[in-house]
Amino acid sequence: MTENFSHIDDKGKVKMVDVSQKDVTERKAIAVGKVIMKTSTLEMIKNGEIKKGAVLETARISGIMGVKKTPDIIPMCHPLLISGIDIEFEFGDKDTIIIKAVVKNSGKTGVEMEALTGVSIAALTIYDMCKAVDKEMIINDIKLSYKSGGESGVFKRE
Repeated sequence: MTENFSHIDDKGKVKMVDVSQKDVTERKAIAVGKVIMKTSTLEMIKNGEIKKGAVLETARISGIMGVKKTPDIIPMCHPLLISGIDIEFEFGDKDTIIIKAVVKNSGKTGVEMEALTGVSIAALTIYDMCKAVDKEMIINDIKLSYKSGGESGVFKRE
C-alpha cells in the first residue's frame, strides 16, 4: 500500500525522499493564481491609494521570500539552492490580479512547491494589504502551469 507514496516508508512512517542518487538537471516551474476583488479595490491598487503601501511590490517581495522559505513551512520539501525567482502580476478582468511565479534551479529535485508557495504567499500579502477596504477578496485557481527537468520531464497544463 505504501509503495505508491514516496514520502511514506515500508512501515507507514513519513519520510523525506532520498534524492542522493538522482541526476542534477536544470529545473523550472511556473505556478499561477488569482486574487479577485472589488473593482474599486483594484483601482486603488493601480492608483497607489492603499494606505499600507505599494501592494504589488510588497507582494512581489513576500512571494520571493515564500519561495526561499518553502522547506521551512512544507515539511517534506528539500532545502534548495534557487537560481532564479520571478514574481509577476497582470491585471485580468476589472476585478482580478493574476500572479505568476517562475522558479529555477539546477538540482536533484524540482521547484514546483516553491513556485506554488510563491504564488500563495504573494496572494495572501495582497489580501493582507487590502483587507481594510475589501474583506470579500477571493484567492483561487492556484496551480502548477509548467515544469521541466528531472525524470518526469516536461509538464504543461492545457
